[in-house]
Amino acid sequence: MIRFDSHDTAQSSAKILKGIFILLIVLFIGTIGYMIIERWSFLDSIYMTVITITTVGYREVGNVSEAGRIFTIFIIFTGMGIIAYILGMTAQVMVDFQVRSIFGRRKLGKKIQSLKDHYIICGYGRIGKIICKELMADKIPMVVIDNAPDMKQGLESDGIPFINDDATGEDILLEAGIERAKGLISVVASDADNLFITMTARVLKPNLFILARADGEHTEKKLLRAGANKVAMPYLIGGHKMAQSIIKPAVTDFLEFTVHNRDMGLEMGELLVGEKSRLNGLTLIDSGIRKEMDVIIVAIRRDNGEMRFNPSSETHINAGDTLIALGKSNDLEKLALILRGDKR
Repeated sequence: MIRFDSHDTAQSSAKILKGIFILLIVLFIGTIGYMIIERWSFLDSIYMTVITITTVGYREVGNVSEAGRIFTIFIIFTGMGIIAYILGMTAQVMVDFQVRSIFGRRKLGKKIQSLKDHYIICGYGRIGKIICKELMADKIPMVVIDNAPDMKQGLESDGIPFINDDATGEDILLEAGIERAKGLISVVASDADNLFITMTARVLKPNLFILARADGEHTEKKLLRAGANKVAMPYLIGGHKMAQSIIKPAVTDFLEFTVHNRDMGLEMGELLVGEKSRLNGLTLIDSGIRKEMDVIIVAIRRDNGEMRFNPSSETHINAGDTLIALGKSNDLEKLALILRGDKR
């Protein structure tokens, strides 16, 4: 397999700079040489050195002595060799860059084609970056679409597949694997573009989960009518959070620790109950969840969408339910395995 990396480029660039440095030395030696041998002025000497190295063929500044001719032959061969070396290294760097770019695009295309049950993130601005960071932390596959030219470096360093193009294009959404995707999140800056992306995505995949951003309530209604499952208004969410930080600071701190602060090891999770789970049909008190795994069941969302907050100990756990649980990461993972019916 052919591999290109930044080390190869750095080495080639260093060689080019070295060649330019040597060329400047030759230019300096030639100028001083003509000043000493032919007694020419600085301007005449450097002019003669430049036309000699570049083999332009303009007329000589003056009559050249025998020693001057021998010195000129030395300058011609030395200068031509160095210029050929610089041009060769420059061409090599350009070819390497083009080849690396082609191989990179092909590799990226294959990676996107292999994605399944992933999320398509349309827009890599401030909100898009936060979303990608959270999805990466939970190891959720994704592909980003954004037409900003400066978004490539950050995504490449994070190893996130991306398409540097306009997300409103139907062909771009198909390239991102929308037919195999689990959901789409549209957070581009324009409400009109979010609306258009939502409509296009809903047509391409009718059962796709779509979360869209809106800056105003009038746009929220349009997005819901266009096919968005959920609409988020960042300014409204931010305003509510700031107000709650004043009204209910303890509650806000608790939610911050459990939802956003991963360093605490405590998090909120949603766990689906499978048909083969040994807990299927049991009550919460008989399941041993609180006792064995030190996990608190905050709510249960039934298969029909009904939400039961703070369920009693006699509440039954049924297949298709989603348990909203609070606990340590390793305990939640252990419970998830049991709820899926995994025997490990």
